[in-house]
Amino acid sequence: MNIALIGYGRMGHEIEDMALKMGHKVTIRIDIENQDDFTPERLADADVIIEFTTPDTAFRNITRGLEMRKPVVSGTTGWLKHYEEVVKLCRKYETSFIHASNFSIGVNIMFRINSELARLMAGQKGYHPEIEEIHHIKKLDAPSGTAIVLADGIKAHHPYFEGWCSKENKKNNSIPVRSVREGSVPGTHVVTWDSEIDTITIKHESKGRKGLALGAIIAAEYIRTRRGVFTMADVLGF
Repeated sequence: MNIALIGYGRMGHEIEDMALKMGHKVTIRIDIENQDDFTPERLADADVIIEFTTPDTAFRNITRGLEMRKPVVSGTTGWLKHYEEVVKLCRKYETSFIHASNFSIGVNIMFRINSELARLMAGQKGYHPEIEEIHHIKKLDAPSGTAIVLADGIKAHHPYFEGWCSKENKKNNSIPVRSVREGSVPGTHVVTWDSEIDTITIKHESKGRKGLALGAIIAAEYIRTRRGVFTMADVLGF
């Protein structure tokens, strides 16, 4: 599989290393210094585009890739107000697209467990959820996209909750989310259901970017020969 990397920072380098280990080839790397190379001619031999950039540039990058009729894998967060536009473009150009706030297989298993736990909690009284996410100081968005997906999973399966709020500004019917930025933490997410009797906690702690890179490559392999808009649940068969 020939891969075009859009975004060649630390995540881009990790994806390249993982792709090579899995027998794939990176045919072009686009970053801020060579944005003019993001053309149909330069990406002609790419089977799939993997995009990890910034919230301000992601939508433009994804749009350009879909217009080239290339399958696009995006792991950038903070741009999802444009998600439905991307869905329409994907269908218009008859290609494929997948976005995940977190491509880690472990995190996606946590998403599934989180939703099931929320469903079970809907029948219990006295339990109150809270989400905490911890990331490195260079992460631009807060709360993380992963924390928002966790909150949405609770909302979808528990009738009491209508959304999320920051822990500092608690609101009724909302799930408090605490964001911490410190050091070089790759990513830790904790969901806690607390009551006067006991506490139930589910936690995912990333050890680095390799898990994200592996999941992104697996997603690219999955959508390369398909058409449509997919999720990691589709990729992992949940």
